[in-house]
Amino acid sequence: MTQTNVRRALLSQLRAQWHDRAPGLSAGLLGGAFAAALGLAALAALVTLLWITSPYPDAGPDATMRTATSLWVLAHGAELIRTDTLSGVPAPMGVTPLMLLALPVWLLHRAARDATDPGGGVGVTVGAGAGVRLDGAGPYAGPPPVSAPLVWAGVVLGYLAVAVPVVGYAAGGELRPSWGWTAVCLPLVTMAAAGAGVWTAFGRPGGPVGRALRVLPRGLRELMVEPDARLGTSTRAAGAGVAVLVGGGALLLAVSLVWHGGAARGAFLRLTEGWSGQFAVLLLCLTLVPNAAVWGAVYGLGPGFVLGTGHVVSPLASAPAPLLPPFPLLAAVPDAGPGTALHWSAGAVPLAAGAAVGWFTARVAAVGEGAAVGDAAGDQAAVRDAEGRGAGPWSVRRTVVAVWVAALLSGGLVALLAVLAGGPLGNGGLARFGPVWWQAGGAMVAWAAVAGVPVALVGRWWLCRGRGAGGGARWSRWWGWVRVPAALRRAAGGGEAAPEG
Repeated sequence: MTQTNVRRALLSQLRAQWHDRAPGLSAGLLGGAFAAALGLAALAALVTLLWITSPYPDAGPDATMRTATSLWVLAHGAELIRTDTLSGVPAPMGVTPLMLLALPVWLLHRAARDATDPGGGVGVTVGAGAGVRLDGAGPYAGPPPVSAPLVWAGVVLGYLAVAVPVVGYAAGGELRPSWGWTAVCLPLVTMAAAGAGVWTAFGRPGGPVGRALRVLPRGLRELMVEPDARLGTSTRAAGAGVAVLVGGGALLLAVSLVWHGGAARGAFLRLTEGWSGQFAVLLLCLTLVPNAAVWGAVYGLGPGFVLGTGHVVSPLASAPAPLLPPFPLLAAVPDAGPGTALHWSAGAVPLAAGAAVGWFTARVAAVGEGAAVGDAAGDQAAVRDAEGRGAGPWSVRRTVVAVWVAALLSGGLVALLAVLAGGPLGNGGLARFGPVWWQAGGAMVAWAAVAGVPVALVGRWWLCRGRGAGGGARWSRWWGWVRVPAALRRAAGGGEAAPEG
């Protein structure tokens, strides 16, 4: 009995010492493993429900669970291999539903953020020995500050510890993961989403971004950061432009589906007859709506997308598509033939996206970086402080370079979305589906630069004119909606961490 008590005391002491030396690692391991198990359980429950309600199930429980695990791997962007083909040759399936991709990204982000801030305002290290409470209540108190690298490593290792046996189990099914793609995509998504969660918990400090930019040549780094442009402003402008572009793509999709409503309804009814099958098709369409929105956005950009090798669909012309199974979302594809004025009107979407890039840049260029941030947050003291330090309107050159940087960033984002939204659906003519990433990214850069520069310059002049005439309050109403989230956060008692020293 005494030996048992001594062993328990020693184990408790070892756990306490390990937790003190590596705070956050155990929470990260547990959070990562729980995030993986929760995402897998959600997909397994959905697939099992569809299998139970199917009137003609052609697979057993084991095959159903292997299919669920394969879909979980597909949700991380990995490619699957389908072995039950008519020709007997395994065929790849690499179109990842972006709605599924959002599930593990969100779970990992939350796990990393919660492991960094386990509750009660636990402090986190944001500088050289400096700490803040994540609830904005001042310096931290209580447990030692957690280490960001340890939390990140814990979440990643905990998630991958669950993922490795899951991938091994899924490899025995007819729809199995591709080892090469899985080895690249699954750890990459895990590390990126966990890193974003830790970065968010630390108040999104700019120090890590600055250290990452040190690898760039000095001339390029100065061009992107200072004194000619601000990377933060360009990043926000690029995000706004891409959001407008994808939103416009979703609008094009909706209009085309309404225009081809009869064909979409007929395709939906031809695929299945029972209510359970129709529910499965509807669920598949919903998970692919973000992919279709990206396809519509790239269609508006001009390059369009491909429906099989050599079959390009663009506003200028649409090649006859190969023989495809009836699917409701494919009914939105324009008919084969040369483009008309109705198809060319899709160019209004990238035009609006480029204008958004220019306008968001002009808002900052008219008042300066510090004053713009303070005005957006409703902090008049910050505005006066920025103006007292000489913050003023940007020069024409600085504004133009900021738009160019935003155009490059938006092009990179669109290229990434194009990669995620497309992929192969088989061999031969089905080896390529969706946008071509380098064409989509290049077209976005061109549209953002061409449409964004004049909007930014005119908007900068217009806003400066309004402020110079004493119309600052009048012009602030144009973007008063930006201050609403900040006001709500302050009312809820939320605070932001101090920037990294």
